[in-house]
Amino acid sequence: MPLRTVRTNIVQSIRAHRVSELQQAAEALGHHFLYANLGKAQVKQDVLDLINAQYTLPVNSNKNFDTLYSAITDTLHKSGPQTGFVAVLEHIPSHARFDKETREQLLDIFRDASDYWNDRKVPFRCFYSFAVARAATGETIQLEGGEEPMPTDKLVDVSPMALRMSSPFNAGYWLTAA
Repeated sequence: MPLRTVRTNIVQSIRAHRVSELQQAAEALGHHFLYANLGKAQVKQDVLDLINAQYTLPVNSNKNFDTLYSAITDTLHKSGPQTGFVAVLEHIPSHARFDKETREQLLDIFRDASDYWNDRKVPFRCFYSFAVARAATGETIQLEGGEEPMPTDKLVDVSPMALRMSSPFNAGYWLTAA
């Protein structure tokens, strides 16, 4: 079980975990699984809209970070007893229109939510990944060693080697590159 060694209330990079494994672990534990793919988001409002829609949060939870926080804490708490949560924010935008400060604000919302649920003795684990640049051709690069292919539909002139090196989540590459 991938959550065996993960603290019960934490926000961390998805790293070696696969989304499907996290979903199975959440189901096995009886926890809610919340997944949002933010790969198409360009600005803060896009991120809020995608999280709101994909987490199926109440209407108007996408106005700002405060309403998002309220939706994943107070609103869920008031809806009845909770067994736990495994939340995934995949492909958080990483560009000038969604800068580092905004990314940190988003992650801070989930860190605060983790603290909120910890105070109520409810596990809340959040895993995230940042979007990686992709190639304009829409091709997919197959990585060595049977790893999952990486979409490259927005990258411009990036070799497969550079692409592998750009991803901190490709642990297999870093372990064999020595």
